[in-house]
Amino acid sequence: MLRYLLPLAAFLAMAVFLAMGLSRDPRAVPSAMIDKPAPAIGLPVLLAPGQKLEVQALRGQVWLLNVWASWCGPCRDELPVLRDVSRRHGVPLYGLNYKDKPEDAADWLARNGNPYIASASDTDGRVGIEYGVYGVPETFLIDKDGRIRYKQLGLITPEIWRSRVLPAIEALR
Repeated sequence: MLRYLLPLAAFLAMAVFLAMGLSRDPRAVPSAMIDKPAPAIGLPVLLAPGQKLEVQALRGQVWLLNVWASWCGPCRDELPVLRDVSRRHGVPLYGLNYKDKPEDAADWLARNGNPYIASASDTDGRVGIEYGVYGVPETFLIDKDGRIRYKQLGLITPEIWRSRVLPAIEALR
């Protein structure tokens, strides 16, 4: 009898863990960066390589950092939402072009529209790693003190903007 109960107990334990994992939102990946200072960027600005995007210069304002790439399909889908929210809600939007060729990224922005005040070129992904980027697109909300307060994994849809990102921004203003 015991030799049948042990495999049954192991199976039931695995079934419980599987059910718990399936019931979670796959986009709700906790970020170790929440409430920590935003890492320095200090990379060349994509469309103005003589300039650098510096996080310190953005202190005193609430802003968004959107991680994107020209090879990312969802990034293109997200662009209309980003253009709309940055225009209508007055939230400064900066980009981090992740593991991309600068010429491909510049062409992509020219074809699809550029919603960013400036976008840094992170060709080797070093800064993305410092931010804990899993993939693109990802968006970080950074407060007036330069701390990351929210991370959106995946594209921002109008619904995600209304229900998650905008309330987080309003809480900081």
